[in-house]
Amino acid sequence: MTELTEEMRQAIALAKHREQEHRALYRYLERKIPALHHSISLPEQGATEALLRFVSAYIECVPEFIEALSKLARQAGVARATERFLAIAAEFFLSPPEIISQTSGLKDLLGEAYLAHRLIEEINDRMMMLSGVPFSPMDMTLSNVIVQDVLDSEFVNQLDLAVHYAIESLFDAKQAFKDADFNAYLQNQQSKGWTEAIANWPCLAGDSEITLNLPGLSF
Repeated sequence: MTELTEEMRQAIALAKHREQEHRALYRYLERKIPALHHSISLPEQGATEALLRFVSAYIECVPEFIEALSKLARQAGVARATERFLAIAAEFFLSPPEIISQTSGLKDLLGEAYLAHRLIEEINDRMMMLSGVPFSPMDMTLSNVIVQDVLDSEFVNQLDLAVHYAIESLFDAKQAFKDADFNAYLQNQQSKGWTEAIANWPCLAGDSEITLNLPGLSF
């Protein structure tokens, strides 16, 4: 897993270098801001820069999250049940579907990051439905909602479909529950919660200048 996440970081570094030269993502975000949903609140000054920082952090979180999940799984003794879908999330980033262009820019990496984050979100949802306990202590749902609005809706639908196919064909949550170590891990989390794991978890939400204001929710 370390080799994959190192490749991801190298791809991100290259994309950030190209963004500094060409500012393609900056110009894209600048055009998108007027059309963003009214629930997405940006700073009055430097809105494009703030959105660029948010998107960059969203992209850079992918290898951090995958490493944190992999470490958590190893410590809990459930790596056998989880490494497969973590590898899929990494491959989504490194070898994305053909619907994502291959120009190695930050804008393209945003689509790849969305795929990886959505895959983890879907795995969490399935774990919650079956056990009442998510696998990951970090909920990226609201961040994903913001990125959905930043990306084109038709493109997002295609990405979500790719995530759906990957989960249906490659991950069987019910089968994972047959693993004794996995069940012990879930029972442990049910009893003590995420207090220890969350202390060392990469954070995005709390550091963002951007808020998502929905009835009863605020990000």
